[in-house]
Amino acid sequence: MEQFIYFFPVAGLLALLYAFIKARGVNRHDPGTEEMVTIAGHIREGAMAFLSREYKVLSIFVLAVAVLLVVGYKAEVYALVAVSFIVGALCSGLAGFFGMRVATSANVRTANKARDGLAGALEVAFSGGAVMGMCVVGLAVLGLSVLFIIYTKVLGVGMEVQSQLRDVVLPVLNGFSLGASSIALFARVGGGIYTKAADVGADLVGKLEAGIPEDDPRNPAVIADNVGDNVGDVAGMGADLFESYVGAIIGSMVLGATITISGTFSIDFVLLPLMLAGIGIIVSIIGTFFVRTKEGGNPQTALNVGTFGAAIGMAVISFFVVRSMPQGQFEIFGDSHTYSTINIFWAMIAGLIAGTAIGLITEYYTSDARSPARHIADQSETGAATNLIAGLGTGMRSTAAPVIVLALAVLISYACAGLYGIAIAAFGMLATTGIQLAVDAYGPIAANAGGITEMAGLGSEVRARTDKLDAVGNTTAAIGKGFAIGSAALTALALFGAFRATTGITVLDITDPKVMAGLFIGGMMPFLFSSFAMAAVGEAAFEMIEEVRRQFKTIPGLMEGKAKADFARCVDISTAAAIKRMVAPGLLAVLVPVIFGLYSVEMLGGILAGVTVTGVLMAIFMSNAGGAWDNAKKYIEGGAHGGKGSAAHMAAVVGDTVGDPFKDTAGPSLNILIKLMSVISLVLAPLFKSIHM
Repeated sequence: MEQFIYFFPVAGLLALLYAFIKARGVNRHDPGTEEMVTIAGHIREGAMAFLSREYKVLSIFVLAVAVLLVVGYKAEVYALVAVSFIVGALCSGLAGFFGMRVATSANVRTANKARDGLAGALEVAFSGGAVMGMCVVGLAVLGLSVLFIIYTKVLGVGMEVQSQLRDVVLPVLNGFSLGASSIALFARVGGGIYTKAADVGADLVGKLEAGIPEDDPRNPAVIADNVGDNVGDVAGMGADLFESYVGAIIGSMVLGATITISGTFSIDFVLLPLMLAGIGIIVSIIGTFFVRTKEGGNPQTALNVGTFGAAIGMAVISFFVVRSMPQGQFEIFGDSHTYSTINIFWAMIAGLIAGTAIGLITEYYTSDARSPARHIADQSETGAATNLIAGLGTGMRSTAAPVIVLALAVLISYACAGLYGIAIAAFGMLATTGIQLAVDAYGPIAANAGGITEMAGLGSEVRARTDKLDAVGNTTAAIGKGFAIGSAALTALALFGAFRATTGITVLDITDPKVMAGLFIGGMMPFLFSSFAMAAVGEAAFEMIEEVRRQFKTIPGLMEGKAKADFARCVDISTAAAIKRMVAPGLLAVLVPVIFGLYSVEMLGGILAGVTVTGVLMAIFMSNAGGAWDNAKKYIEGGAHGGKGSAAHMAAVVGDTVGDPFKDTAGPSLNILIKLMSVISLVLAPLFKSIHM
């Protein structure tokens, strides 16, 4: 595959070119009336203001960590880790910036298109999402491949020299993943705090106390709520999947550098993840052309055709790619078994199937058309307490099937190709991230379109169309979270394998007190981390509730619709709260592996194992419980159990409010927590090894 080395950056540039074309296409559509443009302008201004303030804080963090990396590695070549770190952080930040710009442009155009019909609105919303998806995969592949080419050329490392690739180039490249993970954690936590503070404030005061509809322009928090959809589910989710995608590629490359086939090293095992990523970009672009629907059709079906079509195309092409590699039995460092090259393909298929299965399971537990969410709606008849009990029970029960699927994927992929097989399986879940993220980012654009429709008074028929798009967006968001959680589990395991290979650890003995203590500390981490995130949402929401109540009481004519709310004040409250409160959980994730790694590599290994197990379980539980509560409320709002304004609806709103920080703040952030801790451990592994070995 060495002859195709320049295909990788070309594939990344192709994705960025396609994103540019899609962005131009979105902006050519009419944004609608003057009032619609004004409302969309407030949303755009708030989103970009938040991103600007967040990036200023993160730029200080990035520079500080880069300096520490240079100092920590002194004058050695590993100081180039700092360069990789900065480039990774920059690429992740750029992906979020470009995606946010287009999403806040597509929302008003989607609303305007919905005045004419559903098909046009779907096209605009999905095109806006496609920009985010293609920016993520394009910048990831471009950044990784260019750095890899530069490092091998500048450092004079031949691609056939296994020891140099394993011990110098790839450890340096790990910094790219660290940069991506750092931005992802703060973007996810910060965006989650922002969006849920606004959402909770808007719902509790607007719906329950004032009795006004969702997205009513009289609600001072409504603009902040719509801004939150973008900073949480566009920039936040984009950074999350950027980090997962990069982590899966680098984890596979590091393990690929430990492989020999018939006693000889082959660069193909290192380059295979980049090759698959490049092909994934192409099939994702092709898949976007199949996302079409006729007027009156089902948007979910259109999105499924594009997503599953891309996955099938990826599976077919990857078979021929693996067949082109050197065939025979290969060995992996620290593994006494040998594996057949062609089985790498089956490991990837195991990941593809597992990712699809987890997505379908997630859809079952969260969709308003399925029995779990409807059961929660039934329980709402007797009040908020039974609604909450049903939601918690549903979330706990929903962990079983995904974990069984993950366990099977681990066993099958390991049997096929060892730890390298697990890493390839993780990438199998993420191979078509371009279109997966396009579908995911479509959701908040559709949600914003619904908000603009309501605030601009476009009528019930237009709102019905945007609600149909939004309902599908809720399901796609839940499925996207399922993919992210599943890939996080396998990626963390692959990164742990790379960490083991780098440090030279062969076995972790759980009877060793240090390892056992590490397991307990790691198992505790997701709970402590989630408590910080939940507390941050609660405190920020308290400020938002107080402000909304104040405006309702002190602004004459606001409730009668004769005066305008002070939207800017609510936007500022969410922004300040998110920036301030994202620091503590972020530092927790960064400092723990550093502190314990300096004390004992074995203890750090136990911590990574513990945080992966409980982190995955907690993430599934919180994300699915929150999604089920949300769609139970929407099911009631559709007319069940008395519809809007009924006692059951009031109980469901409480459940949805509790579930908001579950599914959009703490739950999704846990994916990044387990991967960030693994990435930090991997990046610092050479330093830990020099201290302890």
